[in-house]
Formats: sequence, structure tokens, C-alpha cells
Amino acid sequence: MKFRKEKEEFNEGGIVLFKEVSHAIRGEKVVRGKGYEVKLVAPPPELRMGCDLALEINLVEQAGIERLLKNTKTPYVKVVPVKKETSELLEIVLITDFGEWIMAKAGNMKLTFAKESRRIVNISGGGCPDIPYLHAQLVGKTLAEAPRPRELGYTLCAMMLDRAFVRCLNI
Repeated sequence: MKFRKEKEEFNEGGIVLFKEVSHAIRGEKVVRGKGYEVKLVAPPPELRMGCDLALEINLVEQAGIERLLKNTKTPYVKVVPVKKETSELLEIVLITDFGEWIMAKAGNMKLTFAKESRRIVNISGGGCPDIPYLHAQLVGKTLAEAPRPRELGYTLCAMMLDRAFVRCLNI
């Protein structure tokens, strides 16, 4: 029993804080690319360091992850231990069921599809210049036939819309 308790404490999570969204996105790509299990999350307001994204990590892997970020010149502010019971990490993608439709919201981007047909009925939100293009390419197509937003756009809005899109595929 003592071993289990020590192991639970050993595996507590943490988050890597960044000043800029682009750094958080790059951090996720670099760290995941080396096989670490990480997840982009929205840090609680009291921990934000300028960026609305953080990288959730296993603290056991902190030294390796920090070394990797430094070696790849991926700027980060610091790593903060987070206990689930004291600080709520927010999921980046939130799902709302409107009966006939389901809306997935990632950051400021929203994707809504009809439950029955799985046809995308609306794309909205954000402030990036590629949103009208993404809207034109996705609305009216089913989730199965629509291209991934990350393949169409190059902005944070496209990346967040892609997160919502992938979550919709799994519903």
C-alpha cells in the first residue's frame, strides 16, 4: 500500500506555461514528437503568464521535457505542479448539445454539425483572416468528407478549429 501512495504522488501532473500561443503550439509539437504524452490545456486564470494555452505534462518527465524545450529553443516561462483538487485545468474543446445539433468550441472557434446527417452547418468565431475560407470549405460537407482545418489554414484559428473538428469526429 505504501508503494501505491508514493507512486500516486510521484505521478502528479504539472503544466508548462508559455507567454505566447505560438510557443505553446510549438512546445506541444516538439514534446509530442519525442513520444511524451502531453495535452494542450487552458491554464486556470491565476496561473496564466500571458498565454491562454499551457501544456499538461506528467511531472515525472519534467526534466526531460524542459531539456527538450531548451534544446529546441522553444521558449517557455516555467513548469508549475498542479493538483486536480486545487486548480481546475480547462479542456480546450467544449461540447454543447443543442438537440438537433452539436457545437464544439475550441478557443474562440466553433464548429456546429447536425447530429443525424453529421453535416457541418456552421463555422464561427475567431478573428483570423482565413475564417471565411475555412467556412466556405467546410460548411455543407459531412464530417467524414470535409478536409481537416489544419490542412487548409495557417493561423491559430485554423488550429483551434482543427481541435474542435477532431473532437466532433470522435462523437
